[in-house]
Amino acid sequence: METEILARIQFAFTIAFHYIYPPLSIGLGLLMVIFEGLYIQTKNQLYHTLCRFWTKIFALTFGIGVVTGIVMEFEFGTNWAVYSRYVGDVFGSALAAEGIFAFALESGFLGILLFGWNRVKPWVHFVSTVGVFLGSMFSAVWIVVANSWQQTPAGFHIVGEGMQARAEITDFWAMVFNPSSVDRLTHVWIGAFLSGAFLVLSVHAYYLVKGRYIEISQKAFKIALLVATVFSLSQLLTGHHSADGVAKNQPAKLAALEGHYPANEKADMYLFGWVDQKNETVSGLKIPGGLSFLIHQDFDKPVVGLNAFKKEDRPGQVNAVFQFYHLMVSIGMLLIGMTLLASFYWWRGKLFDQRWLLMLFVPSVILPQIANQVGWFAAEMGRQPWVVYGLLRTSQAFSQAVSANQILFSLILFFLVYALLLFLFLYLLNKKIKHGPYDESEEEDRPMTKDISDAITG
Repeated sequence: METEILARIQFAFTIAFHYIYPPLSIGLGLLMVIFEGLYIQTKNQLYHTLCRFWTKIFALTFGIGVVTGIVMEFEFGTNWAVYSRYVGDVFGSALAAEGIFAFALESGFLGILLFGWNRVKPWVHFVSTVGVFLGSMFSAVWIVVANSWQQTPAGFHIVGEGMQARAEITDFWAMVFNPSSVDRLTHVWIGAFLSGAFLVLSVHAYYLVKGRYIEISQKAFKIALLVATVFSLSQLLTGHHSADGVAKNQPAKLAALEGHYPANEKADMYLFGWVDQKNETVSGLKIPGGLSFLIHQDFDKPVVGLNAFKKEDRPGQVNAVFQFYHLMVSIGMLLIGMTLLASFYWWRGKLFDQRWLLMLFVPSVILPQIANQVGWFAAEMGRQPWVVYGLLRTSQAFSQAVSANQILFSLILFFLVYALLLFLFLYLLNKKIKHGPYDESEEEDRPMTKDISDAITG
């Protein structure tokens, strides 16, 4: 296998594994702020217990996320030396800002969050919880800004020529607020909120189905459901706005997302389908002119297609981009449907009578994770063949001194280590969930019951 392909596979594998954890940390951070804020306001001990329980799980995800994120920074130098030289000034500024404004804030308050219970005043601990949450949010800001600059470069000029060329920042704030950064950041944030909310929904739905921790789980489920409903609907709006930006700034990517080949014709919107890249056709269920309407509010207005670009300037795997994008959209619509259905039963006062619905929420934790992953795959593969859109090709960016065998060997090692980390994460997460939200010194809100249906209805 070619060195470039192996280098791309290795980086995709490491970043995909790492990206399991930061969204969970951000999403859980929001729920922790809500739980502890409600405790301070109401003095209800159940909210205090919820915050302590989810803080333990937050600490687990945070720790694994830090460990898996360090590897990627080394890969920039080992596998992508040309790329690192080219974007070093841009990425250096963004990563430095992350360290100063995000990681320092997050890690500075983390000690109080984890070990400050009963050692500091409640409001001081609440401030630390907010600080950790904001730190995780700011961390996402600078990573997304750096990645968005690759998608829509701005605020720079090129210094040097040939292999020595590099991008140098001329306007820091133009780099930060490049044409895609705000849209992509809100999309990423909301995806993270959904990841955390659905983890809370999943765990407390599990408790309710098993007839355990009824009162506390009902409170947690309602709060997480409210968060999930608001942000699943918001994600639909941010996704549409982000697609408008892609249509304007990266028309080849938009064409790949919908498998639109004609250079200048109206574009259909596929609900699902399959792209025949060889014959440049798409088969599936579609809304005629649907993409034209979403972009231009006109079913007949033309949209730039892949044939408007040279083959070497198009994404190489159009069907993969198409499938990843449509899977993300499908999951997003499923999340909206699930949360609205549960909210309907809540409004009618029958939410916890629906055992089948609670059972549906138990495995739902995986859905936002899949949507986050395939969304990133669609965004990154849709940018190809550019690593910096319109400026630096991926084929020019990898390290010439690293051999395919070296990358393959390290990829196998990474796979084994990451598999061990995943096993450890799932084992510890399962152990904490089975232990439940109460410490050994605390009494459960209600003992287990053999009559699960009675337990669910309270």
